[in-house]
Amino acid sequence: MMKNTITTAASVAGESSVNVTSLKALLTHLICGLGLGSAFYAAHSVYAINLTENPEQTIRLLWVIEAPVVILLYSLFQHSSNQCSYLKAVFRGLLGLPTGAIVNALGAIALGAPMIQNFERTIHWSLLMSVLTCVPAASVLGSSWADWQRIFALTKASKPLEYMICIPAHGAVIGAWFGAWPMPLDWERPWQEWPICVTYGAVAGYFVGMVASIGFVVFNNHSVRVKGD
Repeated sequence: MMKNTITTAASVAGESSVNVTSLKALLTHLICGLGLGSAFYAAHSVYAINLTENPEQTIRLLWVIEAPVVILLYSLFQHSSNQCSYLKAVFRGLLGLPTGAIVNALGAIALGAPMIQNFERTIHWSLLMSVLTCVPAASVLGSSWADWQRIFALTKASKPLEYMICIPAHGAVIGAWFGAWPMPLDWERPWQEWPICVTYGAVAGYFVGMVASIGFVVFNNHSVRVKGD
């Protein structure tokens, strides 16, 4: 009986883990990066707006284009595919979008972001940050609090998919934090206004995080192959 229990547990663990090759990680991040790039291109070439002069409209366009890309892609990697369908993973991603936006908004306000002034800018920035940080995890992990805590609070990612989720998210948050540094300086530049430089920092950090996560995925998969040999 003990043997059967161990076998069943191992089987469940195998079903809940998702095999992510280095190529899958590369393609996933490449498509997400192209989504953001196409959003910036559409803002500049189609709508004739930019982040510095039209921050509200530009940030809204960024998250509106990037959100479906991220949700549809990361829902392919949902945990326990025998218990969670692709459509359910998509629904979890959609639900994670406003939930993550609330968390990001509260965090930004706690750190000094304007709550009433530029309120719409804060809302759209929070939605963009949710796409970059919370939505991938919501699509993959759902309400698994233990996984959320281990990956984000304890930063103990150990699998390729977890690297793909947590490293770009941490990169976006750290990039936004560094991007906020010029705001209080008296340079009187238009890009110092909230949340322009913070958005630039978040997007830059997100791209750096994606590149770094690919490196971690490649190293992890190589280590697994070496141990297998």
